[in-house]
Order: sequence, then C-alpha cells, then structure tokens
Amino acid sequence: MRDEATLGSGRPGNCLASLWDLIDRLNSAGIAYCYWKSSRRVAAVLAGESDLDLLVGRPDQHRIQDVLSACGFKLFPNAAATSDTATLSYIGFDEPSGRLTHVHLHMRLTLGAKLLPNYRPPWERGLLARAMLHPFYPIRVLSPADEAVLLAVRACLELRRVDPVVMRHWGEAVSKFATDHDELARRLNPADLRARAAELMGDGCADLVADAFCQGTPLNEQRQLRRHIRRDMAAYRVYGRLEAGLRGAFRFGRAVVGVLNRQLVHAPRPWRRCAPGGGLVVALLGVDGSGKSTALHATQTWLSQEVDTMPVYFGTGDGRPSLALLPLKLLVPLFNRLHPSRPKGSSHGAVTDRPPDLIYTIALALWASVLAWEKRSKLRRARRGADRGLVVIADRYPQDQILTFNDGPLLPRLTWIPRWLRRFEERSYALARQLPPDLLFKLRADPDLLARREPTMKRAVIEQRVRELDRLSFPGTTVVCLNASEPAAEVARAIRREIWRLI
Repeated sequence: MRDEATLGSGRPGNCLASLWDLIDRLNSAGIAYCYWKSSRRVAAVLAGESDLDLLVGRPDQHRIQDVLSACGFKLFPNAAATSDTATLSYIGFDEPSGRLTHVHLHMRLTLGAKLLPNYRPPWERGLLARAMLHPFYPIRVLSPADEAVLLAVRACLELRRVDPVVMRHWGEAVSKFATDHDELARRLNPADLRARAAELMGDGCADLVADAFCQGTPLNEQRQLRRHIRRDMAAYRVYGRLEAGLRGAFRFGRAVVGVLNRQLVHAPRPWRRCAPGGGLVVALLGVDGSGKSTALHATQTWLSQEVDTMPVYFGTGDGRPSLALLPLKLLVPLFNRLHPSRPKGSSHGAVTDRPPDLIYTIALALWASVLAWEKRSKLRRARRGADRGLVVIADRYPQDQILTFNDGPLLPRLTWIPRWLRRFEERSYALARQLPPDLLFKLRADPDLLARREPTMKRAVIEQRVRELDRLSFPGTTVVCLNASEPAAEVARAIRREIWRLI
C-alpha cells in the first residue's frame, strides 16, 4: 500500500486511508466502476460506517480484483452454497483506525429483497458509461437520473412487508428511502428523469417514475408505480415466484439459525462469511489481571462484524461453562464457605502448607475430571470450527507443560488418585499438544500491576506465573508477546494487526 502522503492532500480526515487509496488506484487504472447506491451516503461509506457497493463492468472484473488485492483487501467466501456468484465480498483492514472495511463487488446489477435479490436487469453498461465523479469526493457515482430510477425500482422491490428482514427494520428502511428521495428530487431534471426511465423501463412506466419525484408522496405509498415496476421487472427474475419464495424462506431460516448460534449455541458452523484459505484458532494467555477479558471482547467485537467467529472459554472463572461443569460451578461458593483454606499449590484464597484433606481431594478429583472432559470437547470443537472456516477466539488454552500454570492438569496436586483417572486427565491435556492454536498471544505485565488488579493472589504465585508464561511454548504456533501494561486500546490494535496478517 502506498504511503499515506501520496494519496493527496485532499483526503478529508474522516475518510479511511485504505478506502481512499483503493478509489485512487481504481481511477488511475481507468477501471469502469461506480458506487451504485445513494450518493448521499458517500461520506459515511468512505468513513467506513457502511459497505462500499461497487458496480464494475464485465471487461474489468478481474482487473478490479487485482487492484483490491494490491490494496490489501482479501476475498472472503460466502458460507452459503446458494450465494450469488455475481457478488463478491472483499474485506480490508485500515490499520491507522483499526477498522475493518467491506467492499461489495457487483459484476451484475442485483436488485430485490434483502435475503434474495432476485432481479438482474441488464443495465450495467449504460449505468457505468453515464457515471460521473462525486462533487466532493473522487469516486464515481451514478448520474442523478440513473440514481433516481434505481431508487424507485429498489424501493418498489425491497419495501415489502412479507420480507421479514425489512419488516424488522421497517421504519428505518422507509426513512432511508424517503431521505434519499427528497435529496434527489432537489437536483433532478424531470425531463432527463423521464427520458432515462423510458430508456431503461419503457414508456409505460416513465411518467410514473417522473411523477414519483415531482410529487411529495413517499415511494412506499406509490402503489401504481409498484405494480408497474414489479410487472415490468418480471422478465429479469433469476428464479420463478415459487422457487424464489422457497429460497427466500430457506435463507431466512438459515439466518435465524445463524443468529441463534452466534449468540447462544456457539456451534462450529459457519453461517455468513468464512476466512479465506480456512479458519484459524487464536488464543490469548496471561496471568490473571493481565487484561485478557478486555482484549478478547474488543477482538471479538471487531472481527465478528464481518467474519464468522466462535468464542471458546477454556477457563473456570467468569466465562461460559459447559452444561456438565455448570452444576459444580454453582456449588463453588458453598464449598468455599465450608472449606475456606486452600492446600499448597492453590493461587487464590488462604493458602496453607498442609496437604489436601479427604473432602478437598474428592471435590477436586470430581472437578478435575469434569474439567478435563470439557477441555477435550472444546479443543475438538475449536479445531473443527477453524477447519470449517471460522476464526476461533480462545480465552486461555489447555497445556500440560507446566503443572502449576493456568489451565494445566489438576490431579497432580493430589497424592492419592486412581491411575486410570490420572490417565484420563493426561489424555485430555495431551490433546492440546496435538491440536495447538494457530496464533497465540502472551499478555505480559509487571507483577506489581498484576498484584494491584488481583489482590487475592499471592505475590509469590504472581511472580512464579509470570516466569512460567515466558517458558510456555506451543511448537508450530505463531507466538506474539504483548505488553499488557500498555493501554487497552494499544493492546487491541496490536492483536488486530497480527490476526489480519494470518487471515
């Protein structure tokens, strides 16, 4: 990517450097393209607040992909086998701002419902030939007449109460079209609009389209216009009415399942966009108090906006436990009240030099067994998710190299345990060596800082675990060490940068 200074001194401060560089290169290469949605939103699009929808001519469809790759954008395949082959998703990382940017590349004009754009009118060549530079930004946009015709068509095809996606945001969708309509009406020439509507849709619809912008009636209330447009656009359907309805229902069901999975189930199933070249497992390690939770939340929020992700929690603290571990976790407060002291080797609470008593031995053996089963299950789910194209974000990671460090085996702390139970736990933790993470972040922090953040931990235990964190290794894993004493925003920025390099 070229240095930011070469982009020209005219770049507004709110425009992302990566998008500005992309548009600059497209203009320099002479590629036939245009932003084909509302020109009113160009400023928000270049600021990364909305997707950049580019229409490109068929002769330039491969050249523009080369330019996108040269600008650091990566092609993210759609997880659905029924996805539209005429639309590609390119995602870029704007390093100065730390934001992800999404370019929707359209080789064909796609119109219709949100879930299933079912119309392909062959208007691309004319739209691109008449495209012009935006008055304030160096990006090609539709001519006002073309934008008005497309706005009327899109409103009549998209604003349908039978579409569950539109119905959920009905007020927002109607308001958006109304604002676009009012802004366009102020700068339209009615004669040019009527001529363009007649050229694209025929004389029967031209007067209705022109009247839609001369009158004050909102587009969603133009019933006669809606009937004419849907009738005239029927010839451009990709699927017939019945098949389109079935495909739309299938996509809606799939979207609902995807949302439930993302928010509740966290099964290793892609539902939207996969990572190019396959997924990966990203793990964060650090002593308690190093800021893992803050960094993980920031990373998950940043990446899940555009890419399928799956969170995995390998610890036993505030994260989400499995159903098998949940009952035991609910009993922990009661056990702590009945058994306030901790045997040697514990990190929290009143630690003594006494060996574990019988009650503590039984309780820890049960806890360790269930935890070993849970970690083995989560390790397999994490790897399956990555193999299916997900980016797995793991809080901690099991290990059996240092028995006293986080997420290591627990049974070695006990003196009398059946051999078969020890072997069961050992096999679970050995699986972590067989299925290591692809990218591992070590959050290092000064012991004094960790002691202030975790006052219940012994200072000697903190210092010991800081040393053990440095010793911990996963062969074949890319390891990145970060200074957790820095501001959380800087730590999150470094994590984003390293993840983007591997995706």
